[in-house]
Amino acid sequence: MTNATPEQRSFEADVSRLLHMMVHSVYSDRDVFLRELISNAADACEKLRYEAIARPELLGEEPKLAITIAADAEAGRLVIADNGIGMSRDEMIEALGTIARSGTRSFMERVATAEGKEGAQLIGQFGVGFYSAFMVASSVEVVSRRAGSDEAWAWSSDGKGEFTVAPVALEDAPARGTRVALHLMEDARTYAERWTLERIVKEQSGHVPVPIALVEKPGAEAQTLADGAALWTKPKSEISKEDYAEFYRGVAGQYDEPAATIHFRAEGRHEYTALAFVPGARPFDLFDADRKGRIKLYVKRVFITDEAELLPRYLRFVRGIVDTADLPLNVSREMIQDSPLLGAIKKGVTNRVLSDLAKLAEQDGDAFGKIWENFGAVIKEGLYEDVERRAQLLGLARFRTTASGEGRRSLQDYLGSLRENQTAIYYIAGDDAERIAASPQLEGFRARGIEVLLLSDPVDSFWVSAGLDFEGKPFKSVTQGSADLGLIPLLDGEAPPPADTSAEIGALLASMKEVLAEEVDDVRASDRLTESAVCLVASDQGPDRQFERLLSAAGRLGSAAKPILEVNPRHATVAALATIEDAALRADAAHLLLDTARVLDGERPRDASAFAERMTRLLARGLGKAVETA
Repeated sequence: MTNATPEQRSFEADVSRLLHMMVHSVYSDRDVFLRELISNAADACEKLRYEAIARPELLGEEPKLAITIAADAEAGRLVIADNGIGMSRDEMIEALGTIARSGTRSFMERVATAEGKEGAQLIGQFGVGFYSAFMVASSVEVVSRRAGSDEAWAWSSDGKGEFTVAPVALEDAPARGTRVALHLMEDARTYAERWTLERIVKEQSGHVPVPIALVEKPGAEAQTLADGAALWTKPKSEISKEDYAEFYRGVAGQYDEPAATIHFRAEGRHEYTALAFVPGARPFDLFDADRKGRIKLYVKRVFITDEAELLPRYLRFVRGIVDTADLPLNVSREMIQDSPLLGAIKKGVTNRVLSDLAKLAEQDGDAFGKIWENFGAVIKEGLYEDVERRAQLLGLARFRTTASGEGRRSLQDYLGSLRENQTAIYYIAGDDAERIAASPQLEGFRARGIEVLLLSDPVDSFWVSAGLDFEGKPFKSVTQGSADLGLIPLLDGEAPPPADTSAEIGALLASMKEVLAEEVDDVRASDRLTESAVCLVASDQGPDRQFERLLSAAGRLGSAAKPILEVNPRHATVAALATIEDAALRADAAHLLLDTARVLDGERPRDASAFAERMTRLLARGLGKAVETA
C-alpha cells in the first residue's frame, strides 16, 4: 500500500473561511447538515449504479444500494453510511479539502451576511453541504473504500484548519462506499435521537432514490425510514403537494417552496417522464456566466448526468429530472449531447415548461407575477436567442410601463391600450427604472396618453435590437430617431403644435448646430418634449442610446455615434435665448443645454471644468443684471 503513513494537510483557504462562517453565521438552522450528508450518500449510490452498467462486478455480493443512519445517543455519535461508489485517497482529498466550484467569492459574501434559513439555503445552492457537519460535530471522521479497490482511507478533522488522511485496514472499512461519523457537540446530541432523525428525514430526504434505514442504537435492528421509490414514477393522483415540495428541496438543494410544479409523461415516438420545478426564490448564482442547468437525466431510473443541458440557458433556473427508457443504459456522457433523442426531449420539455407557465399566467396572475419578478430577466434572454419560440416568450413577458404603476403588464394589455393612429410599441431602455421613467423623452408620449415600456434589464437592449414585432406592431425606442407623434392627438383634445418654427428659433437652432458640430450630429426642433428644454436621441440608423452604452462598455463599439440634440421651441428658456444676439452667450448656453441633456440622460458633462466655467460666466452675467436692476 502506498502512502501508508498518516498525512496532515491544511484546508484550502476558502474551506477554512467557509467552516468558520457555517458555525457562526448559519448556526440557527442546523438541521441542514443531515439532508446534505444524505444527499451526498445518494449521489454516491447513483454514481455506482451508473459505473456498474459497464462494470457489473463493482456491485459484488451487495447489489442493493442503501443508506444507513446509525445513532448512539449515549456516546453522542451519529454515523451516515452508504454502499455507493466510495472514494480513493486523491478523491477524498479533492472532495473534502477543497472547493472546486466557481463563484466562491460571491458565495462567501452572501453567507457572511445571511442568517437562519437563508444561510442554510445558500449552503445547499452552492453544493458544499459536507462542511455543514461541523455545525453539529466537534470532529468528523470519514472512512471510504472505492468500489473495486483493495485500499481504504480515513479522513478526519475538527474543522479548525487541518485534516488528516491515513490508510485503514480493510476489516475496519466498509466493503464498498463511505461511512461518515460525527462526534456531536453537547448542544447537538438530540441529533442522535430517533424522533429527531425521523422528522428530518421525512421532511427533507423522504424522496431520495435510495432506501434509507435507521439503526436507533447499537445492536438494534435497522428500520426503514424511506423506501427509495422514485417519486416521478408514481401517478400524480398519489403525490401530495408536500411530497412534491420535499422532492424539490432534495433535487434543488433549496429550502423554499416551488413556485410551479410540472410533472408529465410523454408517450408516442419518444417516451419519457419529466418532473420539473420553478423555484420560489432566485438562486444566488443565477447570472453566473458558468452556471449551467439543473435538470438530471436518468435512464430507467439510473442517474446518467446532470450536464445534458435539457433546457435552454434562459430556463436554467428550472430544477428537476427527466427519465427515459429510450436511451441505452451504457450511453456515454460524451455521446449524449449529440443524441437526436435528447434533442427531441429538450424540445418537448422546453415547450411544456413554457406552455405551463402560460397557463399559470392566465389562471393565477399573482403567482406568475412572482415567477416573472424572480426570473423574467433570464427568460427574456430567450427573446434574443430562441427565434423559434420568440412569439411564445413575448406572450409570457411582463413589463413595467408608464401606465402600470408598481405592477407589470403583458403586451396583450399594451395592445388593448393603443392610441388612435399609434402604429408601434414604444419603449425606453436604461439601467434604472425610476430614472428612465422620469426621462424628458417621455413627455410628448405622456401628453398623448401613449404607454411606454420601461426596460431596465441589461438584456432588454439586446432583444429589442433584433427587429421584433408583436402581432404586427414593431418595437420602437423613444430615444431613437424622430418621434413621429404628429398624427396622435393630445389627451386634452388640443391639436398638436405645428412642426415648423419661427425664424428666430430656426436661426438659434442653426447657430447651436454650428457651435456643437463636434459633439452632436444635428440640432432640431422636438415634438416629443413638452416640459423640458432639451433631450438627446440617437439617429434612425444604428443602436439606440442605451444599447450604444452597453456595446461601448463591452468594447464592441469602435466609437460612439454622435447623438442628436432635440430642442423644445416652446420652452421659455429657448424662446428667450432666441432673442439674444450675443454670440458668446449663445455659445455658452448651447454647451450648457447639451450638458443638461447629458445629465438628464444619466451621463456626466463631457468636460466638467468647461461646464463649471460656463456656468460661472452665466451666473455672473445674471447677477450683474440683478445688481444693476436693484
